Amino acid sequence: MANSLLKLSSSSSSTTTISLSLPSTATATALLTATSKPPTMCVFSLIYKFIIMSLCCSMVSGRRHSPLFVEEAGGGSRRNSKSDLSECHFGKTLHELGSSWSADLGPPFGVMYCIKCECVKVPKKKRIVARVQCRNIKEECPTTTCDEPVSLPGKCCKTCPTDKHDTEFALDVPASFIEDEERNMKHFAALLTGRTSFFLKGEDMRSVYSTHNAPSMVATGRFLFHKKNLYYSFYTSSKMVRPRTLQFVDENGTILEEHQLQLPTGPQSLYQNITGKTCGVWRRVPRDYKRLLREERLHVVLIWSESKYQTELAGRIAKYTALQSELFSSLLEPATNVRSDQMFGSGGTAIISTTSGAASSVHLTLVFNGVFGHDENADAAVNIRIELPDRKEIILDEVQKIRKPSSEVNILEISSPITIQNLRLMSRGKLLLTVESKKYPYLKIQGHVVTRTTCEIFQTLLSPHNVEAHTKSIGLAWVFLNTDGSLVYNIETDQVNAKDHPDISLIEDLGKRKTVLEDMTASFNFNQAIGTIDKLGPRVVELLYAGELGVNIGLQHEPSLIRGRLLPKPVADARDSAEPILLKRSENSLAVPTHAMGMAWLSVDNECNLHYEITLSGFQMQNPDLEIYLEEKPIEAIGAPITRSFLEEFSGSSMEGFVLGMDANELVKLETSVCYLEIYAKHNKKLLLRGKLKSTRVPDHCRPLHTDNNVQNVLGDHNEDSLASAVTKCYHSGRFHDESEQWRSTENSCQMCACRRGHASCESIKCPIVQCKISEEMVQREGECCPSCVPQNLGAAEVNIPNEQNNNKKGCYLGDEFFLAGATWHPFLPPNGFDTCTTCTCDAVTLQVRCPRMLCPPLNCKERDAYRPEKKACCKKCPEGKLSSRSTVKTSPANPNVLQDQGLSKSTMRSNEDILSQGGCKAVNKVYENGQEWHPILASHGEQKCITCRCKDSKVSCDRKRCTRAVCQQTRVSSKKKLFEKPSTANEPIIDECCTMQCKRTRRHNRRLHQQHDQQYKLHQTTSGLSS
Repeated sequence: MANSLLKLSSSSSSTTTISLSLPSTATATALLTATSKPPTMCVFSLIYKFIIMSLCCSMVSGRRHSPLFVEEAGGGSRRNSKSDLSECHFGKTLHELGSSWSADLGPPFGVMYCIKCECVKVPKKKRIVARVQCRNIKEECPTTTCDEPVSLPGKCCKTCPTDKHDTEFALDVPASFIEDEERNMKHFAALLTGRTSFFLKGEDMRSVYSTHNAPSMVATGRFLFHKKNLYYSFYTSSKMVRPRTLQFVDENGTILEEHQLQLPTGPQSLYQNITGKTCGVWRRVPRDYKRLLREERLHVVLIWSESKYQTELAGRIAKYTALQSELFSSLLEPATNVRSDQMFGSGGTAIISTTSGAASSVHLTLVFNGVFGHDENADAAVNIRIELPDRKEIILDEVQKIRKPSSEVNILEISSPITIQNLRLMSRGKLLLTVESKKYPYLKIQGHVVTRTTCEIFQTLLSPHNVEAHTKSIGLAWVFLNTDGSLVYNIETDQVNAKDHPDISLIEDLGKRKTVLEDMTASFNFNQAIGTIDKLGPRVVELLYAGELGVNIGLQHEPSLIRGRLLPKPVADARDSAEPILLKRSENSLAVPTHAMGMAWLSVDNECNLHYEITLSGFQMQNPDLEIYLEEKPIEAIGAPITRSFLEEFSGSSMEGFVLGMDANELVKLETSVCYLEIYAKHNKKLLLRGKLKSTRVPDHCRPLHTDNNVQNVLGDHNEDSLASAVTKCYHSGRFHDESEQWRSTENSCQMCACRRGHASCESIKCPIVQCKISEEMVQREGECCPSCVPQNLGAAEVNIPNEQNNNKKGCYLGDEFFLAGATWHPFLPPNGFDTCTTCTCDAVTLQVRCPRMLCPPLNCKERDAYRPEKKACCKKCPEGKLSSRSTVKTSPANPNVLQDQGLSKSTMRSNEDILSQGGCKAVNKVYENGQEWHPILASHGEQKCITCRCKDSKVSCDRKRCTRAVCQQTRVSSKKKLFEKPSTANEPIIDECCTMQCKRTRRHNRRLHQQHDQQYKLHQTTSGLSS
């Protein structure tokens, strides 16, 4: 029976699933499982039409949005903390609004070209939600003009062989990520004040927003549109806490996209914690929303959640030409000495660009409101002032007129010369910008000038500038500017010796000219240089934003050992982590260029999705085809089990990717296990680059759920059917060992250890009783645990040769263990331990191993009366009073967990003819006594312990072991205990392998019967519905 499952949505509560079961006979069943309708058809001839009807009539949801606010950590917040409203989730593929595609049902059906699916908008509670709708387009195909139209591969509609025009309906084709319409839309900004948020107070918006706005709340945002993604950066008042939610809305207040802005604690989000900015990205903006952005009809809303109420600020996203050259910014808030009711909802932002040199100047673009009196309706004069508050020094003071003042947004541009000294004060955050009314001076807003509020870091790979250089030194560097003008830098190197006293500096990277601007050598320690440059000059800031600032590491004999140019990158997702990792070349790979290297950022967002960003350098091929893998092992130890997961294929020198919906058990390993990011060549699968992950934090709500009665163990999530096949290893003395492996303990050389069900157990070596020959003497060699017999003519110096010189000594091998000539020992046979009933000897002359078992005397009683004094006793004894004059030789059934007696000597053995004459049996060239039981041996499968054969009066009968329901239940309980608990030595129930397999087959048989019964019942119900 071939089964196929089409899952149209995986996250909505109203998910519609179509299941197909196609048997080999002419009867088939089509089951539609939904929240509202039972199955409706069962006829095979109607199954295709039924699928199409279901797809056409069913509206399938995209990803369900989460509640408005994310709960505090530990308060039950779970996955999907971001409300993804602008894209559809079809299987494991994301589709943007307005896109269309042919439904892929997977094997064995594949792509159904006559089913066209679309991602459409559906209004829901002041939101636009993405939904998948599918319909059959076969009935929409145009009429053909020929008598025998043909169906072409990959097409739904039939065409005539002579037709030159394609009659197929056009579906979306992936376009280049730089469209013509996107080239003119890159930088945007928004001002968010109480006055720009008035549209939230409409009658139809009260159900969504509380409209409780503090009078002095101000925020400003910067937006960068790059490769279909909209990166956003917000800078708010220092007295305000971090906003909890971000929404993009249209002019009617309909929510188009919603992001939760919960910032993880700990070392993650280092940039946001230091700068106080709010950073993020809206991935894959749909075409319709890009049009709203281009036409300046898109608004942004920030929401703060308090204990009793929530507060919102909103503003329109607009284009400003000055953003392309912005170096500094300012958030203008109502002055502290002004009454709050007079400046209610007022605020502004400044976009500042400068040029330093012989003719230094500053250019300001002011976006503000709230500084006009009620009677100022035209030509309102405002005073713009830049001053140094510490010295009460006025640097710029101009009066400008606003022709038609607006209550929401007013724009004013000013250019003025400025001295280098004042530019230096501006770059260090010392200047104050004030905008006030000329007529009413108490109406004023002001704020300090800081570095631009865009969330961005500057990164580079450090490599030799000469391709033919023989050095193996590499490194990476990443820096960012704080709001006070300080530069935070982080530099990591590899194979740069601190004893060589390297010089680390910031340089002006302009062609051949390399001017040193700042020295960072003092902070270099081991292989890192981490620090802050507090006082930057304006020239350094301009070079950094222009991409002309570099990092150079030099030695006394090599002034430029490795260097790189710092380039800006927006902060979001992967680059919002604590630090990047350095990808180094594999030492054993000769195919990798000497200077090949890479940098990788990796993080887990609040949606529990894994994001990664990789930059490569040093490859000779321009666009090599590469593959990314994630390697995981529990700890860094020899023999540790390794799990390698494929992430993505890519080509080129950089890429950004993500993994949606990773399993919680896999995510938590990024934090608790040792993980490596690896780059492989696609054509030969050879390892090129590799780097160890650092401090990858996983949000608390992305971790596996465990109840109070459930031990937090990843292995505990296995079901019963996978217990027997679970891959287990043992960790002992700093390394891992495979299941059933034996080894000598490194902590105590006189102990033997074995791995059983994931737990290592060790036992001290038991020395046998040694009886030496007349020509031998007993000695205790140095480093040996047991005495041995050696020839008497062997000197003491030769006997006590150190272990490290044993390579040339004579001895025997038993398995992987080496024994010196003349050594005597008991073999180690886990799980029973040392077999004291067998003594092995390495013959000192022939160097052959002999392991005879102990010969037991014949029993003088019946075997059923004999007993074993101890569990590991070699021979049975007869109880007193049960002695008999005749000995019985009857073999009992073999038990693998109990040691057996050795057979009698040859004098007590009977011939095969005597055994057969007394009712014995002959089976597979073996002779068995009358009443003896044994397990048959098959050449292809070995001993069948679950089958017992008996010889009774020259007849052989074989039966399979039967397991009751109680035994099956006990077997399942024992299996779980054996796998997840350390095995004990006392009162440990024996796991019957026969019942383990038989109980599994019984459960599978019962499930199959239940499934057949359910299908027959649903078939009967469907047939009744058709007949009615």
